[in-house]
Amino acid sequence: MVIAEIYPALLRFKKQKIMVSQDGSEDNSHQFKILLASDIHLGYMENDSVRGNDSLVTFEEILEKAKQNDVDFILFGGDLFHENKPSRSILHGCLALLRKYCMGDKPIQFEFVSDQSVNFEHCTFPSLNYDDPNLNISYPIFSIHGNHDDPTGQGNLCSLDLFHTIGLINYFGKCTSLDKIVLSPLLLQKGRTKLALFGLGSIQDERLHRMFLKKNVSMLRPREDKEDWFNVCVLHQNRAKHSATKYIPEQFLDDFIDLVVWGHEHECRIDPEWNNVQNFYVCQPGSSIATSLSPAEAVQKHVALLYIDGKNFKISKLPLETVRQFYTEDIVLMETNLKPDDLKISKKMEDFCAEKVDSYVRLAESSHTGHAKQPKKPLIRLRVDYSGGYEPFSSFRFGQRFVDKVANLKDIVTFHRKKEIEMNKTDISVADSKVLTNFKTESLDAARVEDIVKKHFQNAEPKKKLQILTEKGLGYAVNEFVEKEEKEAIADIVKYQLSETQKYLNQKQLTSEENIYSIVQHYKEERAKKNESNDDLSEALKESQSRTFSTAKSSNVQHDKDGNESCSSNESLVLDDDSDDFGVTNDNAVPSKSKRGRGRGGKETTTSRGRSRGRGSRGSRSKAQVVTESRPSSLLSSYFTQKSKRKLSESE
Repeated sequence: MVIAEIYPALLRFKKQKIMVSQDGSEDNSHQFKILLASDIHLGYMENDSVRGNDSLVTFEEILEKAKQNDVDFILFGGDLFHENKPSRSILHGCLALLRKYCMGDKPIQFEFVSDQSVNFEHCTFPSLNYDDPNLNISYPIFSIHGNHDDPTGQGNLCSLDLFHTIGLINYFGKCTSLDKIVLSPLLLQKGRTKLALFGLGSIQDERLHRMFLKKNVSMLRPREDKEDWFNVCVLHQNRAKHSATKYIPEQFLDDFIDLVVWGHEHECRIDPEWNNVQNFYVCQPGSSIATSLSPAEAVQKHVALLYIDGKNFKISKLPLETVRQFYTEDIVLMETNLKPDDLKISKKMEDFCAEKVDSYVRLAESSHTGHAKQPKKPLIRLRVDYSGGYEPFSSFRFGQRFVDKVANLKDIVTFHRKKEIEMNKTDISVADSKVLTNFKTESLDAARVEDIVKKHFQNAEPKKKLQILTEKGLGYAVNEFVEKEEKEAIADIVKYQLSETQKYLNQKQLTSEENIYSIVQHYKEERAKKNESNDDLSEALKESQSRTFSTAKSSNVQHDKDGNESCSSNESLVLDDDSDDFGVTNDNAVPSKSKRGRGRGGKETTTSRGRSRGRGSRGSRSKAQVVTESRPSSLLSSYFTQKSKRKLSESE
């Protein structure tokens, strides 16, 4: 293992040397050792017979490296899971690995000095897992959420909420407000080294970009000796500029930060990169599994060991040895010796591509790490530009030639063709035209669900166009349904937009049905011109989901003769104070005898986790308010029924 150079945290601070004992070994009593990883995407391609177990295999290797290097803790930069709602098999596999590698009697060698109830206020148990007297945690994990496993649905929960409640992951960086973000750091101390860890889970880039511009994002710092703290910020956003606002510029982050750990971007750029404007370093771990067969994913995958001593740090790269090998190449047929008018051009094209694939298969065999769990079949992608009169061959048939050699048989070869763009040479240069051509080609592969819905209804016949709903709103709901499996998203958006239309009609105080359709259409066009934001649609979904959740809870509450509330016999939503936390009792259960004590002796910085801590009395739980809501069967009947009721009341 080669240790990288020591980086001065900020140029204006005097460089400090790491303490070395007389025998030449490093004095670790003041030095943090942290394993950095991001975008593990557990569950990616889990139903694939060849690649289904790849993510779990590499995740185990990451945990093994943390244990082998005896780190203080593990820091994840988001997207631990690939799906918003992981399958039971993936949850089980993750739980088994965390229990195997993170639990044990190794003492914790650092102190947590900030207020846990503030740092974890979004959690049901706002505390650290290794401080729980009922848990033995040797290697704590701190993690933010990503865009794949972000909070959603009833209660605005995500998978990390479950793992924090179980006690296997310390989930931080969850934003509970859409108006203002205040980041309160996790303050850790080991000897003389003070670490302030800021975390911000994934937020829609456009929204977060706008909040930064409006100065609605702030980062708190310790009041005392604030210059003595080494500041690390971990976030999960677009780093590359996809559009004017669909990314977060590094200049948005405060300049007192020493190191930024950037999640979400899959290309491994783990060597710290200096930002000479903000005077901090950026470390981009990248993903541990290839989720798209793009050139950025072909870069060697690493995790990192981050050493922090005082105001200095160093990074050691650890190559991942169980990652499935991936090779990609762009082929332009016009630049080869193949002629499009050849009578046997299709076979020659196939043979040409097959030679490329065979060469990469041989390269994979020669460069295999030798790790017993690294897959033998590599991923190979040839992107073939067939512009100039060539005809593509069958990719599926071509893949059958490599059944026992390549993992991705169905898409080894993909074809694309550049479109000729007519343009005024005085306005756009030749170089710019090439950029635009490439952009058009790439955009075909990245079509969004919202765009497909919008295009469908824009090109539909007049009778099939949306009359009340907006294309943007419906597209957003379909995307939530497809990407995050929010089964009620479409229905909730329909109810929301229908309700907004009803309110608008009530304000107009119509007296007949003659012009109601034209007014509804006019209102829809007004909303389209105002460019209904995803923020409004997201808020509408959350409000509807929380209302449904509250209604469900209240429907299980009954009243006895004295007017006291009680839960229905079918399902108890409010547990009794003396009941088991999991709602399961067993009178025959025998308590297990612990073979090892809870004492954590050792160094002075060791955090004690004995049973001297009192449990305290349990507070009473507040009852959910009963929420009732009337939903009319149709827009017109509802509106005129309400008008009739008002007239009747006036006549009386």
